[in-house]
Amino acid sequence: MSVSVERVNQSSTPVSDISADAELVGRMIAEQHPDLAGPLRLVSDGWDNRIFRLGDDFAVRVPRREVAAHLIEHEQQVLGDIAERVAVPVPAPVRVGVPSATFPWPWSIIRWLEGVDGASVDAPARAVIAEPLAAFVRALHIPAPADAPLNPVRGVPLATRDAAVRDRIALLAARLDTTALTAAWEDALAAPVWDGPALWLHGDLHPGNLVLHSADGTAEGVDGLAAVIDFGDVTAGDPATDLATAWLTFDGSAREAFRAAFDGSVDEATWRRARGWAVTMGTALAAHSDDNPRMGGIGRHALAQLAG
Repeated sequence: MSVSVERVNQSSTPVSDISADAELVGRMIAEQHPDLAGPLRLVSDGWDNRIFRLGDDFAVRVPRREVAAHLIEHEQQVLGDIAERVAVPVPAPVRVGVPSATFPWPWSIIRWLEGVDGASVDAPARAVIAEPLAAFVRALHIPAPADAPLNPVRGVPLATRDAAVRDRIALLAARLDTTALTAAWEDALAAPVWDGPALWLHGDLHPGNLVLHSADGTAEGVDGLAAVIDFGDVTAGDPATDLATAWLTFDGSAREAFRAAFDGSVDEATWRRARGWAVTMGTALAAHSDDNPRMGGIGRHALAQLAG
């Protein structure tokens, strides 16, 4: 079945608790890391964090919501170890910011990772990263320790997300035929649950969290995977959560190349659950990004792939 996925966004990005600007972030750096002080430029304003480029070499990751502050702490706890075993750069903090009278939550200074935003190019241009992204996922997905960060909405049994997903499907039904989405979701719920060890997960592996290498710095010159960013949802659990990127990032032929790169090590039940996780994330992005065309576009792509 194919459907027209035009404008399905119904509501807005979560409201920020604190919208730090360059002046405030400059004071934070001056107080805690004055040797790194330099010009600041806002380069990303997401659901959870604002990213400022700091000079040429660094970036500052600042939570915009209290709930995201805990996610920053999770990144600070685990990214150093993850960076040691994956083949592409990840934003391991080079400095950490602690809560203060100037800003009440933790924040991080990371290396600036050069490249093209994966959400800024179309799926055919992203096809070149199918095998490198699969290699990243294989390296990441090892058993996690018992004290891995907990996340109530990632890595968990899909049944725990049923009410929220059905609410979003109902919301989207006003704009598009959701028959295929509902069928994909119900098939994923019917798949055997994950009964292996809790594996390390990125938790939010969509194109907006992929940095692409470009030979000439343009979208047309994309030739590889430069970095994987935004580990705010890092946790442990069902690997199907990250495998949802097969639908979030790729189209049909590249999705098959991504799956093939696992050499049969992922069973069919896990791929079925992965499709369900793509429904979970795709409906969230499509239904709650009315004021964010970048994130809404990722959601619309996912819904189109799931309905195809």
